[in-house]
Amino acid sequence: MNASEKTESPQARDGLVLLGRIGAAQGLRGEVRIATFTESPENIAAYGPLVDAGGRSFTIESVRPLKGAVVVARLAGVGDRTAAEALNGVELHVEKTRLPPPDDNEWYYDDLIGLKAAAPDGAEIGEIAAVQNFGAGDLLEIRLAGGGGQTAFVPFTEAAVPVVDIKAARVVVIMPEEIDEPSSE
Repeated sequence: MNASEKTESPQARDGLVLLGRIGAAQGLRGEVRIATFTESPENIAAYGPLVDAGGRSFTIESVRPLKGAVVVARLAGVGDRTAAEALNGVELHVEKTRLPPPDDNEWYYDDLIGLKAAAPDGAEIGEIAAVQNFGAGDLLEIRLAGGGGQTAFVPFTEAAVPVVDIKAARVVVIMPEEIDEPSSE
């Protein structure tokens, strides 16, 4: 199972998908570090201009890998460290229509967020609140039904999530035994 791009932002519901987040300035000439959520970090530059939540457009002129899912990028119009520092924390989005359709058994994160999670017997577990990856693989963060906002993480593997049905807006989840589901009493 594979989820292509990560998104948790409300902008995803407006047709935008989060591809990266600008971090610290890199050097003195206006380059920035970008944490990317694309399969290959350098691919963040392949989608053309990206936009922030306010609609401001950013064109990546050059990109080089740094470490892990972080790249160093030069953005058009950003010529010095002060301008680069001002962008720290800006999220970069692309219109979902500009992304290729996912392959079989692949989904964009924003397609998963909000889906109902049910046990194999149909009992309600909750709703997918986010898709996380802390380095050991994708995890579905499920807001538990009757849990007062409590969430639980489930590995996003075929063994733990044997059914993903986007059209029916639900997933089937086999909850790990160590997670106590809240009672619905």
